[in-house]
This record gives sequence, C-alpha cells and structure tokens, in this order.
Amino acid sequence: MRDDETTTRITDDVVALIPALRAFAWTLTRDPIEMDDLVQETLLKALSNLDKFEPGTRLRAWLFTIMRNAFYSRAKRSRREAPGVIDAASIPQPVAPTQEWTLRGKELMEVVGRLPEHYREMLILVVMLGESYESAAAICGVAVGTVKSRVNRARQMVMADLGDQQV
Repeated sequence: MRDDETTTRITDDVVALIPALRAFAWTLTRDPIEMDDLVQETLLKALSNLDKFEPGTRLRAWLFTIMRNAFYSRAKRSRREAPGVIDAASIPQPVAPTQEWTLRGKELMEVVGRLPEHYREMLILVVMLGESYESAAAICGVAVGTVKSRVNRARQMVMADLGDQQV
C-alpha cells in the first residue's frame, strides 16, 4: 500500500504524460474521437491499477504498454463486430492545408501511415516520440535488436517513398 504523497506524485506524473499519450494514440488510431477514447481508457486503466506500478520503473513505458494493449484489444473486438452503415453527414469534411509545412507534414504522415504496422509502430515510438530502443522493446515485447532493425528499415522505406519529393 502506498502513502498519499507517493500516489499524488505518480498521478501528477501521469497527468504530465497526457500529451505524449495523445500523440501515441493519434498514430495508432488516426481519428480524433478514437484517439480521445483510447487516451481516456488508458488513463482509467492506469489510475485504477496504480498500485501495480512499481516506482523507479519507467512510467511512460508502462502507460504506452497499457495503451498499446488497449488498442489491440479494441481492434480484435471490432473485427468480430459487424460494421454499420456510415451516415455521410457524420463524416468530417477535410480542409486542405494552406501552409506548405502543413502539406509536407501531411505527406510525411501519409508515407508513415503506409508503412507495415510493425515498422510504423517502432518508427513512431523511437523517432517521433523519443523513446529509447530499450523502452520501445519493453513496450512492444521484442528484442532491442528487432527495434533497431525495424526503425532502420522504416526510415529507409520512408526515404524511398519520398524519393523524388523534396522534404
């Protein structure tokens, strides 16, 4: 059992990591509503299981692991459910970017989005979110060498896909 001060400190650290959780959720879902739901589900699971977190370990990796597991559980569940008819009025209409960097960022994210899932996940964790190779390996449950290999291959695929475009 933890004292109130330790619990408050860990809870404050969890709140401070919400922007990183939102960024990781966006890369997994690519939908603002799904992203918010996934972050909320992650926070609910983390705070209800705070007694299982061991101080001195990486809180960020623990939260990302919870989020990743929640995402894959949702994906498995949604494959079993029959999709309904999409109402055309409920689909948000895209707005074309007006700034060049916004357009280039969108092109880059499209290229990253086309990567195979296991490469995309590693590229986002290590390159975009700044996780260490060791932390990404722990989050995804693979060897550090696998993480390094996947990040390298993902970078090569992105560069090849952007080939004749200047970024």
